[in-house]
Amino acid sequence: MISGMTDDAFWQLISRTTEQAGDRDEQSEWLAEELTRLPVAEVVDFARRLAEVRRRADTWTMWAAAHLIEEGCSGDGFCYFQLWLLTLGREVFDRAVADPDSLAEVPGVRGLAARPMREWSDQDWPEWESLDFAAHEAHQEVTGRELAVPVAREGRAADAEWDIEDEEQVRARLPRLWALFSARDARA
Repeated sequence: MISGMTDDAFWQLISRTTEQAGDRDEQSEWLAEELTRLPVAEVVDFARRLAEVRRRADTWTMWAAAHLIEEGCSGDGFCYFQLWLLTLGREVFDRAVADPDSLAEVPGVRGLAARPMREWSDQDWPEWESLDFAAHEAHQEVTGRELAVPVAREGRAADAEWDIEDEEQVRARLPRLWALFSARDARA
């Protein structure tokens, strides 16, 4: 159990990060700077909590959702999708973990479905790789040493494996997302 950083403090930092001006890399830099102001134990706690929260979204059905939204999604891309997902806020994240198809209700996801991928900006793209490095950069700056907590990488999904490229299975498991993104594909 992590004792230094509470769930509320973690989610508040994530929320404040997304409120910052600039692109995602600049927002991640802001987070790293904020983390340098905390005790080293809380920086480590933040990194561990980020990995734990991200892993809650590590399911085959969530990967299928990412694969559908992005028209394909590698293992690393899925980790970055999970990181982006948690930046949508605690409530959206928790709902999506419980039911990945609920992403069809998220305004940002609906906006992606309304436009061809070629029109997505870097800020639109549902991945946030640099978020994973903020605590590591803060720890390095404060201590001069690398953080022992690994960054997010493809792991083992928490649910039973299934073929996320099987259209029938995807349509059955993610009917609302399927409807949104198949409509996009029909327009493209």
